[in-house]
Amino acid sequence: MSKTYLLKRPLDLILATVGVFLFLPIWFIIAILIYLETQKNIFYFQNRVGINSKIFKTMKFLTLYEDNLKRIRITRLGKFLRRTALDESLQLLNIIKNEMSFVGPRPLVLDEINNQPYLFKRTRIKPGLTGLAQVSISKESSVAEKFKYDLWYIENQNLILDLKIILLSIVISLLGRWETERYKLAFKFNL
Repeated sequence: MSKTYLLKRPLDLILATVGVFLFLPIWFIIAILIYLETQKNIFYFQNRVGINSKIFKTMKFLTLYEDNLKRIRITRLGKFLRRTALDESLQLLNIIKNEMSFVGPRPLVLDEINNQPYLFKRTRIKPGLTGLAQVSISKESSVAEKFKYDLWYIENQNLILDLKIILLSIVISLLGRWETERYKLAFKFNL
């Protein structure tokens, strides 16, 4: 088991519980808007790799759908949800269930676990809703580059670092910059 600081789980529970309370009315509106546009599923479920390589299910708001001509389309609301990361906000429920943490390496999709030399190290801690790689580098960066940030975080995690990452994530979400790489804020630290 990796070292984690004493207040990590209580901080996760407090933030996730407050987040669910604040987001509940927003989630209700998002669900109605997605249903009105797609007349299909509102949620997207996906298996992810968690702590100690345990598989768990995440839930996101549906942002893509297949139209009548079998083409993959992004919903009108989907672009906004992705830019602000609201599509992933349902993962607050995974934090409450103790499957995820607020900050940590993003949970890997099952397809991503093959040929990952650092997988064991990366799954020593719970995956996060946000992480150092997400606030620091482009989402187009290589898996190896993202892993470098993840491994640095695993070895150096602390309350102050988590609070900085959380605050930066909130700013990026409010600015709608998750999908706009050239405007993404950079987190400065020494690797």
